[in-house]
Amino acid sequence: MTTTLTESRQPQKTTHRERQRRPRRSAGRRNWAGGLAGWLWLVVVAVPLYWTLITSFKAKSRYYASNPLVPSSDPTLDNYRFVMENDFLRYFLNSVVVTAGAVVPAVVISFMAAYAIVRGWRMRVLRLMNGLFLMGLAIPLQATVIPVYLIIIKMHLYDNLLALILPSIAFAIPLSVLVLTNFIRDVPKELFDSMRVDGATEWTTLWRLAAPLTRPAILTVTIFNSLTIWNGFLLPLILTQSPDRRTLPLALWTFQGQYGVNVPAVLAAVVLTTLPVLVLYAFGRRQLLSGLTAGFSR
Repeated sequence: MTTTLTESRQPQKTTHRERQRRPRRSAGRRNWAGGLAGWLWLVVVAVPLYWTLITSFKAKSRYYASNPLVPSSDPTLDNYRFVMENDFLRYFLNSVVVTAGAVVPAVVISFMAAYAIVRGWRMRVLRLMNGLFLMGLAIPLQATVIPVYLIIIKMHLYDNLLALILPSIAFAIPLSVLVLTNFIRDVPKELFDSMRVDGATEWTTLWRLAAPLTRPAILTVTIFNSLTIWNGFLLPLILTQSPDRRTLPLALWTFQGQYGVNVPAVLAAVVLTTLPVLVLYAFGRRQLLSGLTAGFSR
């Protein structure tokens, strides 16, 4: 009896030891090439940011005479003061108006369109609409500059913030619909059926069930579209002319043209322009990364 128990336990001990050894062997393998490439990429990204930050605190007279990678011994805020005195707040407000005015309607329209596509997939019209949205992803903004310009001229909206908001909404919808459609499709069908049995309308189901369950996707498309529109340069350059209609990216270009040799002042404006983007990304980076991957990995 003792011999039988010993023989039956022996294979289990051997198997357990093998299972303990395997993770140790795999843990000892390190991807040195991947780690080195990651550190090199970190240097490539960090050095320009570091140079931009330290240069924004340098005086204009000492910029060319000093080492570009060495911080100034006597940093100054004159560059930031100079930028603020040259209508920076007006450009900042224009960017806020354009970003908020484009992102909110684009997200709402995309969410309702995604819900209609998922819930009415058997309808031919909705399938065609989904195909149109997917085709919109293949059309770059640069290819539509001339048609958009002519449409804005015909609508008498040139040199108006609304001329920036309307095209931004149109270009934000295709990707937003794609992301939201994948998330709404992952919602169990039984939940929609239970809402219908309880007598809820489609609007109630849309805002009481689909919206809370797809909140990560809604935050994802909101953050992504906000970053894209905030950093937009081509549409403000083509569709605006007056200085009081400029957004921040276009204002940076005009700063550089008007005060071309004042590099520290231009970089101070870059730092002020980047701060809202960094704050938005810091608070929403988890939702942005998880939202862009979860809808496609299920």
